Formats: sequence, C-alpha cells, structure tokens
Amino acid sequence: MGLQGKAALVGVADYKNVRKYTGKRKFYLEQWAELTQMALADAGLSKDDIDGICCSSIPESDLFAPATVAEYLGLKVNFAEMVDLGGASSVSMIWRAAAAIELGICEAVVCAAPGIPIPSNPDRGPRDPNRFYGSTSANWGSPQTEFDVPYGNVAQNVGYALIAQRYADAYGYDERALAKIAADQRTNAQGNPKAVFHGQPITIDDVLQSKMVADPLHVLEIVMPCAGGSACIVVSERLARKCKHRPVYVTGCGEHLTTRSVTYAEDMTVSPVGPAAASAFGMAGKKPTDIDVLQAYDCYTITVLLTMEDAGFCAKGEGLSFVNEHSLTFDGTFPVNTHGGQLGAGQAAGMAGGMSQPVEGVRQIMGRADGRQVKDCNTALITGTGGIMSEQSVIILEGA
Repeated sequence: MGLQGKAALVGVADYKNVRKYTGKRKFYLEQWAELTQMALADAGLSKDDIDGICCSSIPESDLFAPATVAEYLGLKVNFAEMVDLGGASSVSMIWRAAAAIELGICEAVVCAAPGIPIPSNPDRGPRDPNRFYGSTSANWGSPQTEFDVPYGNVAQNVGYALIAQRYADAYGYDERALAKIAADQRTNAQGNPKAVFHGQPITIDDVLQSKMVADPLHVLEIVMPCAGGSACIVVSERLARKCKHRPVYVTGCGEHLTTRSVTYAEDMTVSPVGPAAASAFGMAGKKPTDIDVLQAYDCYTITVLLTMEDAGFCAKGEGLSFVNEHSLTFDGTFPVNTHGGQLGAGQAAGMAGGMSQPVEGVRQIMGRADGRQVKDCNTALITGTGGIMSEQSVIILEGA
C-alpha cells in the first residue's frame, strides 16, 4: 500500500531570497499567481492543465483559502487541500498532491508557499503580541499559555536550545561538529545565486565566534528570515511526458506528529522524523544508503543532526561523528542541503521556507543545479519540520 510512484514533479519556481526587500511588496494571492505562472512555464504547461491546489493558510482570508486561491488564479479544480503543519507543510502538500493524482481525482496540482506580504493596512498599528511567541500559542486555554509561557519557554530558539542541551546530556556535544553543518551548507550556498549568503562563505570558527543566542546555539546556527517564496507542479504520468524536463517521481512518503511543545516530549533527542522516514523508505523500497542527496529542513543545526540520526543515516548518538567524518557539501561524501538550506540560503518567512528543500531536490535530480550539482543524482530524501521538531513530513524523490 502507499504511493506507486505514478505522480511526478515537473516544474519549480522560486524568488531570490533577500534580507532587505526593496521591490514592490506583493500580497499572498499575487505571489501565488506569479509563482504558479513561473512554475508552469518551467514545466512547459499551461494554466488550463491545473486541476488541483495545495496551500497553507493565507492572510487574505481566514476561511476557504483554497477557494480564494482558485478564484484569484481563475482555476477550476477537482482537488483542494489546505495544510497546517508549519515548516512541514510544503513537503506534506507534495505527497498529498501525488496521492490525489494516483487516486485519479486530478492530473496536475500546484503547490505554492509564498512569503509573508506587507499588511493590507499601510498603518500597521500595534504589533500582534502573538508574533513574539512564534510556535508557542499564547491563546486562552492553550496548555502552552499556562505551562510554558510563564516560565519563558516561548518561540523557537528556546525549544531547540532545550533539545540541544538534552542531546548534550545524553550523548555529549561537539560544538565544532554542529558548526560544521552550518559552514558546509554555507559552502553550498556559494553555488546558489538566489541564496541570501551567496558570496559570503564562513568557517567553523566563524560560527563558534558568532553571538550566543540560546545556549548552546550561536546566531550562525539559526536560520536567517528573509523575503522569498517558491512553488512546484505535481502531475500525472501522462502530463509528465509532455513536460520539458526529466520527471521527478514521488515514490515514498511519511508523516508523523507527536506534541506541539517540547515540554511534553517523551524524549527530546528522538524526533518524529524516524517514523516518517521509515514509512517513506518502506513505500519507495529504498534504504538510507540509496539516497544521493539529503534536503533536510534546517531551521537549526541541531535539527539537521537529529534528522540524520532519526532518518537512519547513522545511529542515535553517532551524528556528531558522522558529520565530522563526511563532507556535507554538494561534491562531498554526504551532500546535504545543496542550495545552502535555510541556514545558508535563508528561510523565506511564513510557511515558505519549507518549500526550498523539495525545489532543490527536484533541480538536483533534473540535473539543473548549476554550480552545485551532485554527480549522478537520482534519488533524494526531503524532510519538513513543523513546530519544535514536533511535526515531520518526508518524501522520497526519484528520477525517471
């Protein structure tokens, strides 16, 4: 049971990541239209081919997001899905689109993740206090409001620092190995002109000398929010044969959720990546040694480390040695986040950051990752992370 590998990614599009956005600021719907048009052009398809939509929430409408997107784009669709899994949303959109296509519900689905737009009211008024809590809910009735917020366990930095501290207690902590993840990914970003840090390589020492934000996490081990956004087109085998590039088939998927707050995690050092990756490997008939490139959600260096371990690339507690023994660059022995990842290319604000990993996986398998191409790349494992390592989605992509 599961995906049969009959749905393919055939077109992708993304904006250049920028820290200081000076252009015309676009609303989500405008970005949706533009990214869709760009991805369709990349695939060699037309708007008339699209009969499915996968999206996340949009600020233009609190309800009926897919219908709002369809209306704005002038689409008539047979499949519409809104995914609310934080940074795991983009990967989850893709496998849902593939499943809908294999079920015969639709033939072509656009999955897009625009960045946060400028507010509709030029006078912004008071800041929404919930924005300062990040992934932590400050709403009345939330367990986090009662048990986390009063004690300072808010947003992402604190949660991931807790995970890193717990990992250090259980398995030891080599800060240079964690810093190497950031440095290697920044090396990859030098081959990606759309990366925020293109032209700005760093060393392990640079990472360790950067500001300590939440012990043991330095600022260069934490994503840089930026303006950006990306999209992809998932289609049936029939349509894939019409497209311009090598089809990239979705052959396995997995998803696993546990808690929202690390306060309730049974073991902070064990993430839901494990069950999600096991499902994807089993469905695709693959094992970790079959993977040519890992595109792992990388909001923090500790996220990448846990992903490597829990996905089965090395045993629990051996991730630090694994990183030290391998080059994670695009031409290294274990390529990871060949576009630079969110640590090196930037994390497009909102839900958009998680789409960069599948887009890069598609480009690698298509052989279109100029300046950072992995040799003979045919199989990629892509992960998405929501919350504080609490929501995980995994897909396996393979070239035709």
